[in-house]
Amino acid sequence: MTTTDRGLPATPARALLPLIVPALVVGVGSSLLLLALTAISEQLKKVLWTVVPDALGLGSYSSLWMFAVLTATGLVVGLVVWKVPGHAGPDPATVGLVDPPMPPLVVPSLLLTAVLALAGGVSLGPENPITMANIALAAWLGGRAMRGTSADTWAALAAAGTVGALFGTPVAAALILTESLASRPGPGALWDKLFAPLIAGGAGALTTVLIAHPTFDLALPKLARASWGDIPAAWLVTCLGVLVGLAAVYAFPYLHTAFHRLRHPVLMTTAGGLVLGLLGTLGGSLTLFKGLSEMKVLASDPTGWTAGQFAVMAFVKLAALTVAASCGFRGGRIFPSVFIGVALGLGVSALVPAVPPTLGVVCAVLGILLAVTRQGWLSLFTAAILAADPHVFPLLCIAVLPAWLLVTGRPQMQLDQHGSSLR
Repeated sequence: MTTTDRGLPATPARALLPLIVPALVVGVGSSLLLLALTAISEQLKKVLWTVVPDALGLGSYSSLWMFAVLTATGLVVGLVVWKVPGHAGPDPATVGLVDPPMPPLVVPSLLLTAVLALAGGVSLGPENPITMANIALAAWLGGRAMRGTSADTWAALAAAGTVGALFGTPVAAALILTESLASRPGPGALWDKLFAPLIAGGAGALTTVLIAHPTFDLALPKLARASWGDIPAAWLVTCLGVLVGLAAVYAFPYLHTAFHRLRHPVLMTTAGGLVLGLLGTLGGSLTLFKGLSEMKVLASDPTGWTAGQFAVMAFVKLAALTVAASCGFRGGRIFPSVFIGVALGLGVSALVPAVPPTLGVVCAVLGILLAVTRQGWLSLFTAAILAADPHVFPLLCIAVLPAWLLVTGRPQMQLDQHGSSLR
């Protein structure tokens, strides 16, 4: 048996070669399902927010219409969770981004609730439902196509393919899986374990790039050069982001308990939709939806809003994310958290002009994501790709250190089966 330079047993190439084709298939399939989910939700969004209100002579984003659509979305999502087979999977407050495969029966209802939430203006992203669906389908179909393969293998391929597709690069998938492998160590070299998932992530990312051409670059002003004053500014803004994110994390189990006292999924999501409608009337249309397009609007004009307006949008979005995640809507927390960080960072820059907008945004996003996701590599990567500026990465690597001291050992934004926060 060959070994790596660290003494770990190396997997023979003949054991890795049979995984190449399955990894390519899973990666491409994961991307196509994500693109289909996105396209369907965008078409429904156009109907709900443009076609219907125009036909009724109402403003697309009038307070009345936002309240009505979000409340109705909560009602319909609750009916799906209640009546459709599979019931959209387990309580979303108890699941993470990458979990063991669910039964395939859950997938249709899960994707339906995701489409409704994305189109209806709920402050959640597609990442959790689409990853869960792709893992379930890959484990089910792959296990039948290749007898004897483990469900964990297919789960890793589907997770990598989906994350690669979401971010348009396999790097994010590799970083997430590296953290996952660190928490569940096993025999074998790291790169042997990442070999097939990286292929899946690359295939998923390339498929998305070729079809949809996604970008996370906010076109923020570049930092002319780093200065000594940027270091304390980066520390303070990142820690501010952490504290804002932790406020949502600590409120999460209490809101979850409050909504679940209603006991019925229709009542829970309808009440949640009603609260989201009220928040939408307070924060405006930019605080609706997953936040990817909306944060680009904010970044396109960093001086277009006052510090107070940025703060209102950040805290309304934070409240909307926490409510949506606790009342039973299916969706992810990464994209809304990025919007919160962008609004918070621009608000800091507007309040303290000595803090450049780019520095404020990437550091606030880093802090929010650390608190909400508790994934250091993913948080660093996401913050860095928002600004196509090599000067920000050294500052982020420095800023992450005190921020991690604030989040480590704290409750996570995920609950156990008894409703208590995981740590």
